[in-house]
Amino acid sequence: MKILKYLLFLLLIFIIGASIYIATKDGNFQVEQQQVIAAPQQVVFNEVNDLTSWEKWEPWSRETDDMIVNYGEKTSGNGAMYSWKSENMGNGKIIIQEVKPYSSIEQEIIFETPFGESNSDVYWKFEKQGDSTLVTWGMKGEQSFMEKAAFTFQDQSITEMMKPMFQKGLDNLEEELVEQMEAYSINVEGVTQHGGGYYMYVTTASKISQVPDRMEQMIAQVDQYMTTNNIEKVGNPFVLYNQWNEDAGTAIFSAGYFTPSEVVTPADSQVLNGYLPNQRTLKATLKGNYKNLEEAYDTAYKYISENGLTVNANSQPFEVYVTRPENSPNPADWVTNIYIPLMPESSL
Repeated sequence: MKILKYLLFLLLIFIIGASIYIATKDGNFQVEQQQVIAAPQQVVFNEVNDLTSWEKWEPWSRETDDMIVNYGEKTSGNGAMYSWKSENMGNGKIIIQEVKPYSSIEQEIIFETPFGESNSDVYWKFEKQGDSTLVTWGMKGEQSFMEKAAFTFQDQSITEMMKPMFQKGLDNLEEELVEQMEAYSINVEGVTQHGGGYYMYVTTASKISQVPDRMEQMIAQVDQYMTTNNIEKVGNPFVLYNQWNEDAGTAIFSAGYFTPSEVVTPADSQVLNGYLPNQRTLKATLKGNYKNLEEAYDTAYKYISENGLTVNANSQPFEVYVTRPENSPNPADWVTNIYIPLMPESSL
């Protein structure tokens, strides 16, 4: 009997000692992972801010096949929420607390545990790095007494458990975004009559690889000139290819805007006025990155050949930019109309 009392006394001392140890143990934690993602800042921000996109890349749903997700009335921005239920991963929800486009997102994550609800703060930071984005994904909070007790007997701390999952999530996020941005489509719309008209433009020569960057600068130059001089713009900006030398890898091209009437510019003006005739053209549309323009042209010229059409060698092809980087940072959203001049039907 004395031995039993002695053992119970030792057990009590152990429990008291363990409780004191756990109670005084620092329960604060912070998990943080960073990665440079090859996507524009706004594109990455929009993907994370839209909670309906999370199941495409967050790592936990890929670890189980029984996760059921439900969304709140809002799915992006302040107050947006989604919850999940899973026997394997547990239950919980995420609520967006504060959004600062396109630099940061603050969220609250709530886990349902055997010890009650566990609340932590989740934060995202997005920093522009050229054409890429430095993404920081972090979580911080304080463990309850019971959570500290549970992790005392785990092989890993909460930080050690979560850090690899955050890395998987960032890897998945980049993979998803790159796939989204690579999407494109080409549609040959057929023969159409383009009305032409007067246009304001600047002309330059460059390497073919430099055309996309140079044309944006040229369009901005013409836009500023027309705004300063109160010259009306008609429609979307365009590029006219005066000369294209595939062998040399060079191009001479003009970029600008159509305008309702002829404009006489000063003799020293870099921005000039030209005229494009009303002409029969083949129209094709590329939705996607400009790097797919070569394939779009090949598709258009193949259509011309297969349908007995004849290219007008005395006129130059041109592109009209319906949606471009200025309108959307995601290349998959860019819309470019291609016009290839054809010989008039009367001359065939």
